[in-house]
Amino acid sequence: MIEQGKEAPEFTLPDATGKMVSLTEFRGKKVLLIFYPGDDTPVCTAQMCDYRNNVTEFTKRGIEVIGISGDSPESHRQFAEKHELPFLLLSDQERTAAKAYDALGFLGMAQRAYVLIDEKGMVLLAYSDFLPVTYQPMKDLLARIDAS
Repeated sequence: MIEQGKEAPEFTLPDATGKMVSLTEFRGKKVLLIFYPGDDTPVCTAQMCDYRNNVTEFTKRGIEVIGISGDSPESHRQFAEKHELPFLLLSDQERTAAKAYDALGFLGMAQRAYVLIDEKGMVLLAYSDFLPVTYQPMKDLLARIDAS
């Protein structure tokens, strides 16, 4: 994973509607990038729904949540609609963002990871799960955010 204290690499990726979104658009806000392997898989669905269920915990901390995987914008659109995900999902089909953040798994997909970026574009926290079938409990993530 990218090291804490480093400048967050810039990227521009399409969202679920095909609109191009750049990380620089979020300067002045904290951003939590959530890298995940794929839409509508059992663990990823549980993980993203956990973020959905706790989105107010992030918004009250001033954090914008953004999910990133290699799925297409159309896949993201369907996934977000089906599970009522209230945050951006970005399509990283070329794996450029996953590579830049060193969040590429051994199977060529994004690994399950998150990166918290501060208002100035610096990495505050970076974490990846060793096993692709688990993800860090929300209470642990929020505790790490509060301690940063």
